[in-house]
Amino acid sequence: MEKTDDLVFPFCCDETKYEKLAKIGQGTFGEVFKARDRKTKRIVAMKKVLMENEKEGFPITAIREIKILQLLKNENVVELIEICRTKASSFNRCKSTFYLVFEFCEHDLAGLLSNAAVKFTLGEVKKVIQQLLNGLYFIHANKILHRDMKAANILITKTGILKLADFGLARAFSSTTRGQPNRFTNRVVTLWYRAPELLLGERNYTPAIDVWGAGCIMAEMWTRSPIMQGNTEQHQLLLITQVCGSISPDAWHGVEKLELYGKLELPKGQRRKVKERLRAYVVDQSALDLLDKLMTLDPAKRIDSDSALNHDFFWTDPMPTDLTSMLSRHTTSMFEYLAPPRRRGYAPQQLQMQQKAMATQHFERIF
Repeated sequence: MEKTDDLVFPFCCDETKYEKLAKIGQGTFGEVFKARDRKTKRIVAMKKVLMENEKEGFPITAIREIKILQLLKNENVVELIEICRTKASSFNRCKSTFYLVFEFCEHDLAGLLSNAAVKFTLGEVKKVIQQLLNGLYFIHANKILHRDMKAANILITKTGILKLADFGLARAFSSTTRGQPNRFTNRVVTLWYRAPELLLGERNYTPAIDVWGAGCIMAEMWTRSPIMQGNTEQHQLLLITQVCGSISPDAWHGVEKLELYGKLELPKGQRRKVKERLRAYVVDQSALDLLDKLMTLDPAKRIDSDSALNHDFFWTDPMPTDLTSMLSRHTTSMFEYLAPPRRRGYAPQQLQMQQKAMATQHFERIF
């Protein structure tokens, strides 16, 4: 039997190439560390690949993420630099630990929006959404679905460059062949950002699911909190109909053919109120119009990222404004800002939770 100590990974550098500086993420996805290349001094993010539950080698989800990120090279997509590993030994049960090494981004959009001290001008909001849609246009043009659009997966560098991140649920898609529809899983996307077609059981979905998520994120730029916070799929559909109107064949051609259309209680008689509900937050009329198009119930009628980039919202004064100046006033990384306080100057996590709760309560009173 071959000794695990003798295994060689010629394309994976050793973890000791990097010096870990702080843990900046913890969740079901695993751990993420801020680290520094010992030789070049470049700051990076190291995402640990969870191996504990794997019985057949390297996780397929990690392989998929690596292959997709190797394909996607764009300013608005996070860069995968390399993969590194620890050497298998008796100290780690003879199992190597692998890390995906990414370029480091100082902020994530959810963190920025949860901080009451961070203020976006209309021009800066335009710049964020423009870059978000540009990233989506690029990945969709390369036949990739993100499938986990949410504010926490939108990273922003200290120079104001937005990066789509966390491609753990992403996958390639293609047009149907020989009349056979795609059979993707519909158990994707965090519930609050999940498109109505997914909630109704659609498995032959399109990039429109990512565009719906972009619409939810765009609204969140003003409300500072997710706009539809459902507890279950049924509750999420209820919230969607209260904003976007009743789901019926009149508003959405062919919706009655979806698996769960006749199995879930769908409110009737609800009129569409996207602009009306958001007007208390969004005073810009072109922004309201774009939001209305991004949150169209029928995915076939929902605006795509290419058309959205040509919307008047981005081509009327104020024009999209560089974020560097605004971000320069917030020198602490949002990841560190939200982390439990370790040294003087870091904001307590309890304060952040309180701020977010207050924002949510304020939103629910109006929305």
